[in-house]
Amino acid sequence: MTGERLKLIRKELGMTQEQLAQRLGVGKAALSMIETGKSGLSSRNRNILVQEFNVNPEWLESGRGRMFNAEPDITAAFTRRTDSSVPLQSVPLYSMEGTAGLVPLFTDRADIKPVNYIHIPNLPKCDGAIYVVGDSMYPLLKSGDIVLYKQLHDLDDIFWGDMHLLSYDLDGEEFITVKYIQKSDREGYLKLVSQNPHHADKEVAVSRIRAIALVKASIRMNSIR
Repeated sequence: MTGERLKLIRKELGMTQEQLAQRLGVGKAALSMIETGKSGLSSRNRNILVQEFNVNPEWLESGRGRMFNAEPDITAAFTRRTDSSVPLQSVPLYSMEGTAGLVPLFTDRADIKPVNYIHIPNLPKCDGAIYVVGDSMYPLLKSGDIVLYKQLHDLDDIFWGDMHLLSYDLDGEEFITVKYIQKSDREGYLKLVSQNPHHADKEVAVSRIRAIALVKASIRMNSIR
């Protein structure tokens, strides 16, 4: 039954009925009826599942083969750390222009609408993703790449030496950056280190850090001409 398979897809993606219903453009009650077999799945919703969620159309129709197509529609991805992975998750992609910074994104995430969702198999659990701006982490990251992150709620949870996404205040202005974080010899400070050798290290007072997340993976979209 297609409705039962739709429910399996939703569970595999880690989405609530409200979240999937919003992506499909239907109400929660309508989605519930589809999952229980009381209503059919429209061709429009089938196309969304196949094109946006990478669902295998044969499996959706008959239950044969893989639930998801083997290869995501992303040409390059790598994880920063090895920890438990999720078979497939729906990671919200946010626009910094639309959220006015990391602080409101991290504190009011439920009220901020993503610009899209990213679906990649076998990655660590991520809270969200944003586009990289600037070349301070080049060649590892370049402007336009996407970083997927896991929010940290306490600065004591910093993974020293690893790559982090953070927001810090400087003279009342918020700066958002992706950097390696290292310990500083100055008490109450941490060191932000770039991959690009043309960018000098920077020390920032811990008291100025407004939001921080651990970078779990990065994605680079390559155009083939």
